[in-house]
Amino acid sequence: MDILYLLIPLSIVLVFIIGAIFWWALHNGQFEDMEGPAQRILMDEDVPFDADQSSGR
Repeated sequence: MDILYLLIPLSIVLVFIIGAIFWWALHNGQFEDMEGPAQRILMDEDVPFDADQSSGR
């Protein structure tokens, strides 16, 4: 039962730390563009293969 006197305040402090990190992430734009990285994967930016490049000319 005595351990609760340690664990309850420790868990409250941990909740405040996690909340502060989440607040920081929200205000620094970490969640602004959730679709951009997923769409960037699908974009085809490869250069087409050219037969002249393979011969070393």
